[in-house]
Amino acid sequence: MEQRSRDILRLQLPAFVTNMRESQRLRLATLVRLRWLSVAGQTAACVFVAWGLWWPFPVFACLFLIGLSVVLNLFLTHRYPASRRLSSSAAFLVLTFDIVQPAGLLFLTGGIHNPFTVFLIVPAVIASATQPPLTVFAISGLAVLATTVLTYFHMPLPWPDEGLFGLPASYVGGLWFAIVTTLIFAAIYIYRVAAESRALADALAATELVLQREQHLSALDGLAAAAAHELGTPLSTISVIAKEMRRSVASSDVMREDIQLLAEQAERCRSILRRLTSLSSSSETHLANLSLLSLIDEVAEPHRNFGVDLRVEVVERVGPEPTARRNAAVVYGLGNIVENAVDFAESLVFIRVGWSDTSIRVEVLDDGPGFPADILARIGDPYMSNREGREEGMGGGLGLGLFIAMTLLQRSGATVEIANRPGGKGAMATIVWSRAAYVSNRPVEAP
Repeated sequence: MEQRSRDILRLQLPAFVTNMRESQRLRLATLVRLRWLSVAGQTAACVFVAWGLWWPFPVFACLFLIGLSVVLNLFLTHRYPASRRLSSSAAFLVLTFDIVQPAGLLFLTGGIHNPFTVFLIVPAVIASATQPPLTVFAISGLAVLATTVLTYFHMPLPWPDEGLFGLPASYVGGLWFAIVTTLIFAAIYIYRVAAESRALADALAATELVLQREQHLSALDGLAAAAAHELGTPLSTISVIAKEMRRSVASSDVMREDIQLLAEQAERCRSILRRLTSLSSSSETHLANLSLLSLIDEVAEPHRNFGVDLRVEVVERVGPEPTARRNAAVVYGLGNIVENAVDFAESLVFIRVGWSDTSIRVEVLDDGPGFPADILARIGDPYMSNREGREEGMGGGLGLGLFIAMTLLQRSGATVEIANRPGGKGAMATIVWSRAAYVSNRPVEAP
């Protein structure tokens, strides 16, 4: 079952994640609303300084630049639906305007001396949160370029005195340095946080996909059994009537052969349904109720005969063997951890099982290269690189699959620890449940 789920994940996840990332692209309506807010703020500032304080500056040129933002917003609103999501190139063009337009306003109103220069950081921050690295780099570079140009080329800052307002060159240099470093730091920080959030969201979505598929496939057994029970009664009726018709028809009658065929086919259908019903009555409880050792055997069986000696050891038996309702999440999670151990082992994998009155413990140990220190510190993060000691493509990665396994096991109430084996070679995964958490789903009673 776990291999079937893994194949499903491998086939369906790329398209699933692509759709998720499509939904995470920047919405045009978001930029339009932010620009309306910017237009309101720019207009209020220009009107207040020009006709509230009566400080001289080219107000009509500034209002013209603000009008360009209004025209762009109206064009985008009427040309495209509000739900449209921008491609990287389209987002780059729109964000470029959002840097060039305020840079023009700042050029007319004092350049870097104008305290509103800090608003050049905003488009870079938006790009960092939503766009790929190339777009982030281009937008951030353009913002740095605009800030640098405004340091040397600009019109006087609006000021009430007849003399021009000026700042010491050293102060202007420090102001430029502060703005540029803040922009770069904010862009890198927000990009990293957003990228990690997207990776985590994709991985959790993949986890839900695997679990839902497992639960759906597990439900098919019950569906088949229900169909067998429902069809059993009409087929029995058909079989009885066919036998009665066969007895009432003379052996020389041309219809006797057809009646005989009908009876045989009805019996064949009943035989098929008996097998389905037998699966339900004799194996349904076995499928629904799973003892701990049966669970371990089921998890280990697909990974035998792959050139690695896979051994199961019971190291502690206190109290009755734990039995719980079959949990697709636990089967998949343990199976993924065992698969990773087999992939990276040189010759031997141990699965050690033990239980007491209060806890249940499963350890998976291999004799492979173990984890490098930098990888060990990030175990459980989705989309990690491969474990050291294996070539790319041999044994798979330790990213999304291990993240899904750990997440599913933790949701079942387990604590999961991944480490290198103490005083030995290889890695060790330790999964521990409290007995109450493991058996919290009441086992199904056999009919």
